[in-house]
Amino acid sequence: MKFIESIFQKLRRHPKRIVFPEGNEPRILRAASQFASLQLGTPILLGKRAEIEALANREGILLDHVGIVDPETSSDLPIFCERLEQLDRYKRMAITDSKTIILNPNYFGAMMLQCGQADGLVGGASMYSSTLLRPLIQLIKPLPNVKTISSATVLEIPNKEFGEEGVFFMADCGVVPDPTVDQLAIIAVETGKMCRQLMGVRPKIAMLSFSTRGSAKSPSTEKVIAATALARQRIMQESLEFEIDGELQVDAALDPIIAQRKVAGSTVAGKANVLVFPELNSGNIASKLIHYLARAESYGQILIGLAKPAGEVSRGAVEEEILGVAAIVGLQAIEYRRLYPEGVA
Repeated sequence: MKFIESIFQKLRRHPKRIVFPEGNEPRILRAASQFASLQLGTPILLGKRAEIEALANREGILLDHVGIVDPETSSDLPIFCERLEQLDRYKRMAITDSKTIILNPNYFGAMMLQCGQADGLVGGASMYSSTLLRPLIQLIKPLPNVKTISSATVLEIPNKEFGEEGVFFMADCGVVPDPTVDQLAIIAVETGKMCRQLMGVRPKIAMLSFSTRGSAKSPSTEKVIAATALARQRIMQESLEFEIDGELQVDAALDPIIAQRKVAGSTVAGKANVLVFPELNSGNIASKLIHYLARAESYGQILIGLAKPAGEVSRGAVEEEILGVAAIVGLQAIEYRRLYPEGVA
């Protein structure tokens, strides 16, 4: 069974509500229609009903069991405005027109998520990352003890010999340009949690570098070494059944034969299913190279560090990717209260 089909199967048992701020984007409409038809939950499109229905009619998209909410006419608009005005950060900014802000679909959707009127949010198909991320970071509470908002991409490659039967969790590929030691450790541990949650397997986390166990030395390799030690400490403190090793070159992380030559005895080398990159350039480039050159199925970015699940899709994403991200976000919503009992209230 393919990775995403297993996600669909699990989500059907506990369908969720996913809000899509880009109600006028054809790819979003198609993904939302499929989400409903696959009985994964209720998709909620934001925008003017007449415009969305006209677009769906032109594109031949069925909107059966798809919700449509127009922020301008929603009965929740004054409630959301009031909640926005109560936030300390907005009081400090001396904002006088909260309505203008909340009418932005990204802010309205984020407020729906924070107030429990949606279980997850997916967007980004027609906008820059910052446009989607800013409202989420401003309105959604962070998880306890997670200071950094980051992201992970899930990729499934045809060659099942690598990763977890071809599935990899790769981070950070979309948010933090140059993570500190502490941020890199958090990214590693939280991505491991995502791997465990979505697949039910023991995460084997490779902290990647251009060096393996001291074969080269630079500020970059020293950062990875320090982050590995700190992540290992967090894993022990939280009693997580994770394996982690670093610094590792990517060939040592993936190939058992090379792993035996370079770092014999490692519980991760040659078997990694979670790949943590030292900075955003390498992570973003690698994930896109694998997606296109290896013809991998790619789902992400899945945001990490927010108390409510959300996903950001690439502006180049096709509807199947958007559907997959929505399903992953929905499945995350099922277990968020169990995983983070202090952070999702």
